[in-house]
Amino acid sequence: MVSSVQVILYVASQVASRDFYSQVLQRSPVLDVPGMTEFELPGAKLGLMPEGGIARILCPALPHPDQGQGVPRCELYLQVDDPETWVRRSLQAGARPVSPVQERDWGDLAGYVADPDGHVLAFARPL
Repeated sequence: MVSSVQVILYVASQVASRDFYSQVLQRSPVLDVPGMTEFELPGAKLGLMPEGGIARILCPALPHPDQGQGVPRCELYLQVDDPETWVRRSLQAGARPVSPVQERDWGDLAGYVADPDGHVLAFARPL
């Protein structure tokens, strides 16, 4: 049985990513120590771990995480009340636009951005 969910993004700069996600999520991290920052989300935690730290565990069995910069490696799909506001706030915080807020064929209104490390963020609400 799974007792909790934590998604951990590997980031180039823990401080820059902490500041970005603090602004986007409009909340402070619940944990912010060297090597890990965590944000409480409904039903899950979002963790930010420096690439160099996780590389000590992953390498040489896997490529160093910094080799994936700019390559979409995951998607954080967040259901929100107003996707346009969330996309706009993300762009103001330093995200790059990916796909504008629009009706999607799976029944959501969703917009996509990329965070400073290239992780894809989707902000959506059901139509």
